[in-house]
Amino acid sequence: MSGTIYWKKLVVSLSAIPLLASCSSGPTSSGEQRNEPEQTLRRQHFDAYFDSDWAMRPLWEDGRAEIARYDAQRIINGQALPYELVQVTQLEEFNQQFDVRTDSLHRNDIFPVMHISQFGSLPTETPPFHFLTTLFFRRDRPTVLHKLTTSLQEPAGNTFKAFVDDDLQYVETYNSYHDGQGAGRRLLRHELLFEDALSYCLRSLKFKELPAFDVTIAEQQQTSSAVPPLLYQAHVAVADQAASDTLAASWRVTVVLDQQKRNVYWFAQDYPHLLLSQITWNGRWRRLKSVTRAPYGQQ
Repeated sequence: MSGTIYWKKLVVSLSAIPLLASCSSGPTSSGEQRNEPEQTLRRQHFDAYFDSDWAMRPLWEDGRAEIARYDAQRIINGQALPYELVQVTQLEEFNQQFDVRTDSLHRNDIFPVMHISQFGSLPTETPPFHFLTTLFFRRDRPTVLHKLTTSLQEPAGNTFKAFVDDDLQYVETYNSYHDGQGAGRRLLRHELLFEDALSYCLRSLKFKELPAFDVTIAEQQQTSSAVPPLLYQAHVAVADQAASDTLAASWRVTVVLDQQKRNVYWFAQDYPHLLLSQITWNGRWRRLKSVTRAPYGQQ
């Protein structure tokens, strides 16, 4: 998809979409004991609803990035702040030695990843609030996070968090300016999705089958807090959304985190199923205003 797409303002009430009763009543702590056989079964369970070849299409091999710009809103200290959110998606080559984008292709430890960047600046009465989140997925594993980094700058201080897959679990390192948090390291179990990554992961759903399934989701990490992530026992359901005055025909994906918290995402019906709009339980929303394919960053 290229060029500029303009969308009318989408006004949707979350209360108009019924809650799904099959999810559990609330989040759990990330400190649960590991059970490898059970985790493998859980992984296989929700992976069955996704297309593992989603990122293997030639579209991503043109040396360009998909640059999607959204009108967005975020709640900061109880105040609704409008801003522009940019999400960039592109194919890159990593090397295993440093686990970053390689400068040289003349190596024997290279592997392809999909790189997703989300960033924006929110104007406030004090210095602006800045955030940048980067997510990396192996190209052939659209639901298995390889690495996530997120940083926030706000007048009170800076917070940085990173989650890295070590093949057994996610290793989180963090550095927060909040008292009682500071700097540290913790482990997070493996068989889950990250809320920050849903705008990418859900694009690979087998939409035409209208899947519905349960999955563990780690709460949004694009925050200044570095407390242990809450793990929601969530329910995901896909529906066919007809075109309306405010939105093109799309796939509507409802993610019920618990009985009080649900997010709704709308994806384009045609591949690559770009996120058109989303509304979340905590007052965040975004609506697509343009998308292009263009060279971006170091190629």
